[in-house]
Amino acid sequence: MGKFVLQRFLWAGLVLFVVSVTTFLLMHAVPGGPFSRDKPLPAQTLAQLNKKYNLDAPLINQYMSYIGDILIPVVLTGAQQKSLDHDYLISIPLPLGNNTTLRWVNFGPSFKSTSRSVNDIFRDNFPISFQLGIVSLIIATLIGVPLGIVSALKRNTLYDYAGMGVAILGVSVPVIITAPFLQYLFGVEWKLLPLTGWGAPNQIILPALTLGFGSAAVIARLTRASLLQVLNEDYIRTARAKGLGEGRVINIHALKNSLIPVVTVFGPLMAYLVTGTFVVETIFGIPGMGRFFVTSITGRDYSVIMGTILVFATLLVLANAFVDIVYIWLDPRIRFG
Repeated sequence: MGKFVLQRFLWAGLVLFVVSVTTFLLMHAVPGGPFSRDKPLPAQTLAQLNKKYNLDAPLINQYMSYIGDILIPVVLTGAQQKSLDHDYLISIPLPLGNNTTLRWVNFGPSFKSTSRSVNDIFRDNFPISFQLGIVSLIIATLIGVPLGIVSALKRNTLYDYAGMGVAILGVSVPVIITAPFLQYLFGVEWKLLPLTGWGAPNQIILPALTLGFGSAAVIARLTRASLLQVLNEDYIRTARAKGLGEGRVINIHALKNSLIPVVTVFGPLMAYLVTGTFVVETIFGIPGMGRFFVTSITGRDYSVIMGTILVFATLLVLANAFVDIVYIWLDPRIRFG
C-alpha cells in the first residue's frame, strides 16, 4: 500500500507538470494579451506593464518563475509579512521568534482585478464553489444511488421505467433549462425558496439541486447497470441457493461489489462539482470561481487561468487517489502493487 501511495504521488506530480506546461503554452498561443484593449495602449505604457509583470521575458523564464512562486516556500519575518501578507495562500507559524512564518503557494497578481491577487480571489470565491459542489455531490448521491438500486431490483416494471425516465431527463436537459424551471417552480409559483443570492442556508438549495440533478442521473444509470450485472454472477446464485434472505444477498453480497464502477465516476464528478460551473453560478447570482475563470479566459488573465486549472487538476488527482483507496474497502480482492 505504501508503494502504491508513493507511485500515485509521483504520477500526480507528472500529471500536474504536463497540465501546467500545456495550459501555459496554449494560453500564450492565443493572440492578444492581458493588456490588449479595443483602444491600444501606447507602446511605452505597454512595454512598462510587460516589464513589470515579467511578460517580456522568454516563455521558459516566465514559466519557471511562475512555477517557482508556487512550489518554493519562503520564510517571512516582521515587516515583510505586512507587505506580502496576501501574496501567499498557505501560512505556517515557525518557532523561530520575531513573528516568523513560512509562506507557500503564490499564484501571482491578477491582471484584471488589479486590487486583488489570485490568492485573494481564491480565498474569497473558491470556498463558495466548494460548498456548492459538496452539497450538490451529496444530493446527487442521495438521489442517484437509491434510484439506480430500485430500478435494478424492479427491472422492467413501472418503477424501473419511471426511474430511468427521470435519469434520461436529467442527462438530456442542460442546467441552463433546469435552473430557470426550478426557479419558477420553487421561487415564483410556490414561493418556497429565494431565486438568487448567496449567504442564507436556503439559498444553496436550488443551485445545488440544479447541479446535483444531472449528476444523480448519471449515478442512477450506472448503479442500475452495475447492480444488474452483479445480480447475474454465480456467487449471487450460490448465496441464494444456500438459503440466504434476499435482503442479505443484496446488501452484503451484491450492493458492495456493484458500487465499484459507481465509485469510479466520483473522482472526476467530485472535482467537477467542487470547482463549480459558470452557468449555475451566473443564473443564481453566486459569487463563485466560475465567473472569474470565464472572464480570465476572455481577458487573458494568465495568473487566474493557470491558478484555476492547477487547482482543478490537483482536486481531480486527489479525488481519483481517494477513489482508488475506496476500491480496497469495497472489494478486498483488489490489491495495488
